[in-house]
Amino acid sequence: MSDATKTAELDLQAIIKKAESQTNFPDVPLDEFTPPTYEEWKQACVELLKGAPFEKKMFTKTYEGITFDPMYFRAATEEIQPKTFPGMGDYIRGAKVNGYVKNAWGIAQACDETMPEENNELLKHEIDKGSTIYNVKLDCATKKNVDARNCDHPGKGGVSLTTLEDVEKLLNGLKLDKYPLYVYAGQSSLPVMALIVAAVKKNGGDVSKLKGFIGANPIAELVADGKLSQSLDKLLDEAAAAAKWSIKNAPELKTFYVNSDVFSNGGANDIQELAYTLSTAVCYLRSLLDRGLSIDEAASQIMFGFSAGANFFMQVAKFRAVRPIWAEIIKAFGGNEESQKIHVHARPALFFKTVYDPYVNMLRNTSEIFSAVVGGVESFENAPFDEPIRKGDEFSRRIARNVQIILQEEFGLLQPIDPAGGSWAVENLTKQVKEKVWAEFQNIESKGGIVEALKSGYVQEEIEKVIAARFKALATRKDRIVGSNMYPNMVEERLDPRPENFAENKKVRTAAIESYLGKVNAKDALGKVDANNFDTVIDAAAAGATIAELRDALGKGSSDEVKVIGVHRWSEKFEQLREATEKFKAEKNDNVKIFLANMGPIPQHKARADFSTGFLQVGAFEVLSNNGFKTVDDAAQAAKESGADAVVICSTDATYPEIVPALAPKLHEVLPNATVYLAGTAPAELVETYKNAGIDDYINIRSNCYQTLVAMQKKKGMIA
Repeated sequence: MSDATKTAELDLQAIIKKAESQTNFPDVPLDEFTPPTYEEWKQACVELLKGAPFEKKMFTKTYEGITFDPMYFRAATEEIQPKTFPGMGDYIRGAKVNGYVKNAWGIAQACDETMPEENNELLKHEIDKGSTIYNVKLDCATKKNVDARNCDHPGKGGVSLTTLEDVEKLLNGLKLDKYPLYVYAGQSSLPVMALIVAAVKKNGGDVSKLKGFIGANPIAELVADGKLSQSLDKLLDEAAAAAKWSIKNAPELKTFYVNSDVFSNGGANDIQELAYTLSTAVCYLRSLLDRGLSIDEAASQIMFGFSAGANFFMQVAKFRAVRPIWAEIIKAFGGNEESQKIHVHARPALFFKTVYDPYVNMLRNTSEIFSAVVGGVESFENAPFDEPIRKGDEFSRRIARNVQIILQEEFGLLQPIDPAGGSWAVENLTKQVKEKVWAEFQNIESKGGIVEALKSGYVQEEIEKVIAARFKALATRKDRIVGSNMYPNMVEERLDPRPENFAENKKVRTAAIESYLGKVNAKDALGKVDANNFDTVIDAAAAGATIAELRDALGKGSSDEVKVIGVHRWSEKFEQLREATEKFKAEKNDNVKIFLANMGPIPQHKARADFSTGFLQVGAFEVLSNNGFKTVDDAAQAAKESGADAVVICSTDATYPEIVPALAPKLHEVLPNATVYLAGTAPAELVETYKNAGIDDYINIRSNCYQTLVAMQKKKGMIA
């Protein structure tokens, strides 16, 4: 130990000893402070707002139709304070009495390597590094039960599985009796589940020990693709067969994964996300009841998946509110107390992630994990920060995983049980979310259920209204995305997208599949496949049938078609805008150039020059700045020499009446093709004067940033 370290250690011991000796602390009277009333607080706010309307500035409206108050009070929330402990009543405070104290939430880092062997190694690696769930992501072809040999993009989105050998390689050495297995199987769980069960049996495993889910969600696939490979009724027959088998043979394995991704990725608000997902689950409950299961058996087969979004307190309320709603639904069907407990898996909402400045996604994900955990989820999958760009790598997966481990081990989030319980704000918000979700859920039921609501286009239209409102708020920068429509990083180096070589993937997969098929003959077993008898499907898988052959044997056909809910991200329009600029720069070695006509000394123009620079750099344009000009002639001459495509006059409202009429005409004279903007706004009595002088438009906090930048791109010829 160095001398410096010894000295520091002695100093620390002295501080501790002194603190321990001070056992008597003086009383501090607080009677000199008078608690302020709400009106006194409001008056103080009004004075600080300097004329800005209190109701507009201090109340926050959300896309859910809920308004956040600036302050909440005990008296106003007395009636909605928790009356029960966690694990009791309607489970609003959590399904377990001890929360995460004895059983932490599950860490389910997704594993999506293309080749089964590689994904197997990744699954083992994740467990070694702290994950507690095997979370397997299937590629698009596997979820659609398509042979990799007949797929153009094997590996897109996850692991490629076609044969029993593929699944054996995937599961080789996994401790499935210890760790849950999460597999979202797409429109039907039967083909994938049959291959997994056959592989476990072939290698001497105990299928009764399987836990987690191998789950289907055909309604989500219907609205994601517009149609299914089989009628919904037939797929629900398959789902019932899987459920009956699981209840009898693997009671801890669920066969429905009712995930909200299709709604969340479409831009839905949180009320819509919950209501439409719950309506989907109720459709599955009814289908299972119609096919002979009891309500308790049906409820045992459902795992929910929700997205954690950007509004922190709304997410906490969302995850708390969904529990009593589900409990009420199951209770109405006659389910017991255990069946009323919802099982929720969550992940960060892809909708709120960006391609530009992607490291900010780490912060977004952390906030979203925190809100979900405070809300009481059972498991969480944290996405790598580069998810919108590429499959994760060791670094991005490690960061994603370790955020959860740090929250558990260092931040102490395993200790508090329902940490938001009793909060005046959160309890109020939870009540509002619950009421709105219930109302929209009933609305869907009145339309005949989620399938009929999708067929009529109601759900799609409602989500379209929300995403239109989101995009409008982003265009005017009322909503802010760091690195996209605000605070762009102009020296950013784009991440390498590392595109997969799908042609090579297909070549490798084809060779493996054909080698395997040369050793098996599943024709007889396939002829005995019965969609209502899952054991026959398992037998065919064990005999060597491919996932596509199982799908064919189970049946294909036409399904009803519905309008698709597209996949969006909130930053997509600004990313497209910036990519257009970068492409133009690369091809033409040119850019939109904007000259700042900064008038007067720096203190006079700096605020508006800085604002305008940030506004224009959102489009990755070249902003030509300076320290200011003393005369309009100097400014006009410098503008001329710049050859700019646009000019922004920057100064103060007090100086504009003198500067604008003199400068704007000169700018049009020296740059006849340029657009002239004024930074700020014009008082009503000067609008016409400035227009006649040559001001074409304004750049200010109320400007539509997106439209302004697109107009500049069009004029430059960057976009049509």
